[in-house]
Amino acid sequence: MNDVIRQKLKDLPQSPGVYIMSDASGTVIYVGKAVNLKNRVSQYFHSSVKTEKTMKLVENIVDFRYIMCATEEEALVLENNLIKKYAPKYNILLKDDKQYPFIKINVKEKFPSVQVVRKLVDDGSKYFGPYMVGVNTKDILELIGSAFPVRSCNKDLSHLPSSHRPCLMSHIGRCLAPCSGNVTREEYGKVISDVISFLKGNDEEIKKVIEKKMYDASAREDFESALYFKNRLHTLDKLIRQQIAALPKDYNMDVFSVLDNGVYTAVSVLMVRGGKLVGGDNYPVESINSGLAKPVENAENTTTDELQLNRNLLEQFILQYYYNMPSAPDEIVVNTTLPSENALLSVLSDKFDKKLNIIVPQRGIRKQLVEMAENNAKNYLETFVVKQLKKYNLTEGAVQKLQEILRLPSPPARMECFDISHFSGTDVVASMTVFQNGEPKKSAYRRFKVKVQQNNDFESMHETLLRRLSKIGNSEDESFNAHPDLIVIDGGKGQLSRAQDAMREAGVYVNMISLAESDEIIYFPDKSEGLYMSRRSPALALLMRLRDEAHRFAVDYATRLHTNRLKVSSLKDIEGIGDKKTDILYNHFKTIDRIKAAPVDTLAAVKGISRSDAEKIRAFFDGKNQK
Repeated sequence: MNDVIRQKLKDLPQSPGVYIMSDASGTVIYVGKAVNLKNRVSQYFHSSVKTEKTMKLVENIVDFRYIMCATEEEALVLENNLIKKYAPKYNILLKDDKQYPFIKINVKEKFPSVQVVRKLVDDGSKYFGPYMVGVNTKDILELIGSAFPVRSCNKDLSHLPSSHRPCLMSHIGRCLAPCSGNVTREEYGKVISDVISFLKGNDEEIKKVIEKKMYDASAREDFESALYFKNRLHTLDKLIRQQIAALPKDYNMDVFSVLDNGVYTAVSVLMVRGGKLVGGDNYPVESINSGLAKPVENAENTTTDELQLNRNLLEQFILQYYYNMPSAPDEIVVNTTLPSENALLSVLSDKFDKKLNIIVPQRGIRKQLVEMAENNAKNYLETFVVKQLKKYNLTEGAVQKLQEILRLPSPPARMECFDISHFSGTDVVASMTVFQNGEPKKSAYRRFKVKVQQNNDFESMHETLLRRLSKIGNSEDESFNAHPDLIVIDGGKGQLSRAQDAMREAGVYVNMISLAESDEIIYFPDKSEGLYMSRRSPALALLMRLRDEAHRFAVDYATRLHTNRLKVSSLKDIEGIGDKKTDILYNHFKTIDRIKAAPVDTLAAVKGISRSDAEKIRAFFDGKNQK
């Protein structure tokens, strides 16, 4: 703890508010809220019991500031807004902004349609959902359409002519065709009421309707239709099986469980609508620890401080989650108490204009659902850790392995690779690709037009490296200004030797190797023999990915230049069009395709191009198109 923080801790007020913590660069790394700012902020620096995560955070705090609030509710909202603004690395940030589908029925319309939407509008419509992972809204619409002949189109029926003919859906009995005036508003409204009843969880009526249609189709030996209705019954049975027996059919709630494995945290969400479990999803919370993930810990090994951290995370998550949602159920079920439950309820109740309840169940069906969500989170974390380990082994782990194999003084965090490409000595180009911590950093890629216009890879590599290395530390271009930890040359000893010459001429030193594509041998500047690495080595795989990316980037650039040059050169085949007029045309139209598409008047309007020139150009390309 530095002197600045020590003095600020003394001056903290004992009032609600938000605290904002920064690192040495002034970057906001954590935002928190407190009922008592003095007590809460002091805990970070004076408490003897800290989680590994909290210790990691405190190590990086160089300064903090605070904003006093009148109430705990105000602090909660401000905390949420500041987290969105700064995206601090040690806060939970719900990046998942997916919009889940709802089924919409605009009951204010004379003849409402039934549609799937992802955005709710305050237009008096009835919305059912949201439907999450595990539920296909298309299946539900198909189910509705098979039993209830309501329209699914979005036509404005008020502007249709009286002679309007109904579509195919009417002919196959899937729509009452209100567009043609064949049904009264009262008759259609009765069917809509049945649809709404089904969406609220009443399955009996729709099951009777579909069963009758199936038997009727079978009786008239229309077995294709009978099979169709049988399949719809299977879909309905699947939905009915999602009914939770202990809950009434009009019951709606969301279940949240937070789980921490020591490094990563996940929140699992289950959604119950109309007494049915309609879906769920898992959300990872970014790690605030460096290093490899540890095994999932047993709940009994969780410390009090870790539990408090999870409670804070879950509270932040729930607030962000519902700020992205257009509606909320009456009941929110959680697996742990929340630090500012009353404030959270107040904020959410104001947002949705209704009373909400937060429950930590101890027994019964709600407890079973919480445990189900916890199991989902545990399984998700186990899979997530495996993926993170695999990613680590292919990226940062491979970088560290490369340091050992190449005997570098430090891990090569920034690696650059260079490759040359050309077409028979013309359109010679070079590429520079960059991997940061084992992953492509495409914003740092650069390409070069090589001035050595001949088939000489050695000299082309020398020119490219000299141009690149001369810019280290003195370029406004961030990528050129950076000092690489390792340079990889695509090629053998010859290319590496000329790259070394360029390095000496530039007056800088960079660790450098080359990778021969034919047999994947690594060459060093000071050794005559190359190094063979196991094909299974993650370090070699990393070098090959870097090299292959450089090759792709160079070939793409050379191909584009070559293609453009050939296109532009075709203009010179036209009588009276030389280099000067070719440049005029290209500067005006930018691409050959626009020149080819331009009519005579447009061509003739270009300064420096006569009408005679324009007619010849048009005739030239029209003639080519006819061949």
